[in-house]
Amino acid sequence: MRQSSPRKSCLFRLYKVLFTHYGPQHWWPGDSPFEIMIGAILTQNTNWSNVEKALANIKAANLMDAHTLYGNRHRIMKLIRPSGFYRLKSKRLIAFLKFFMDAYEGQTDPMKTRRISDLRQELTAISGIGLETADSIILYALGKPIFVVDTYTRRIGSRHGLYDHDAPYDTIRCLFEESIPEEAPLYNEYHALLVKVGKEYCRKHEPLCDSCPVQRNFPS
Repeated sequence: MRQSSPRKSCLFRLYKVLFTHYGPQHWWPGDSPFEIMIGAILTQNTNWSNVEKALANIKAANLMDAHTLYGNRHRIMKLIRPSGFYRLKSKRLIAFLKFFMDAYEGQTDPMKTRRISDLRQELTAISGIGLETADSIILYALGKPIFVVDTYTRRIGSRHGLYDHDAPYDTIRCLFEESIPEEAPLYNEYHALLVKVGKEYCRKHEPLCDSCPVQRNFPS
């Protein structure tokens, strides 16, 4: 049985505050699990609008399919250019596609039957895929309950004394998972809400604390 603590209670209350303020975020944008996987890799070190342009290029070329995209991997660098760091990202994307084809024949359904721990191990073994990207794939593309920790998660929680900014990734992840029900849709919504308030209020520089819905309920 999960044990309650003031800090864990605060994390669940934080979710309720954000959901009441913003409502559902309808994440992750994508027409298929495969598209979500590609988006998770491309969104590293860039904003989503740039990723959308890269995904649109792949769709326009009729390559939004693991088999066809891998078969045309020589075109990937040009197609994903809008996402930034396109040389590096093309290598990462091709490495992922090779894994996806070799291990799962380009199908997501077999991945959904795997344990989360096994999927994390497989995905993080791919060059350029870290815990955040792996967990984004597991949660958003495969619908499995794992909480995604990103820059906004670290910034918001640490500014309000819920955990240290530089705490290990899995320490923060486990804290969230122990604080709220183990449900993929809930993890999905919570992460999306943290990104929303992080972009609008809890900025890295010149945060808008006075008007932030979090500050009104969790003074720093």
